[in-house]
Amino acid sequence: QVQMVESGGGLVPVGGSLRLSCVASGRTLRFLNMGWFRQAPGKKREAVGSIPCDTGTPVYADSMKDRFSISRDGAKNTIYLKIDNLKPEETAVYYCATGLKSTQPVLSRRAYSYWGQGTQVTVSS
Repeated sequence: QVQMVESGGGLVPVGGSLRLSCVASGRTLRFLNMGWFRQAPGKKREAVGSIPCDTGTPVYADSMKDRFSISRDGAKNTIYLKIDNLKPEETAVYYCATGLKSTQPVLSRRAYSYWGQGTQVTVSS
C-alpha cells in the first residue's frame, strides 16, 4: 500500500508562482511512476506531467510544457510541482499519483493506482 500526501496549495494572485509537494510512503519512488494531475470545477481530471521510474526524466502534457516543472527528491520520497505565471483558469484541485511501471502511458490516469487527497489551488484575479 502506498500513501500520497500533497501540500502547498492555497490562494495565489494572477501571475504568481507556487510549489506543490507530494510525499509518498510505503514504497520508494525509484520503482514508481509519479504523476501530477489537476481537476478544475466542472471539468475532467487532466494530466499535468509525470516522472517515469525508468527514465527519471519529467514528461509533460502538451499544454503544460512552458510554466510547469516537476522534480523529485529520492531521499525524501517527495515529488514537486512548480507552477509559474499562474492564470485564473488554473484554479483546480491538484493531485499527485503513483503506480508501478505498466503498459499504460504515463500521462494516462490508468497508469496510476494510488492517489493523494488533492490540494486546492485558487488563482485570484
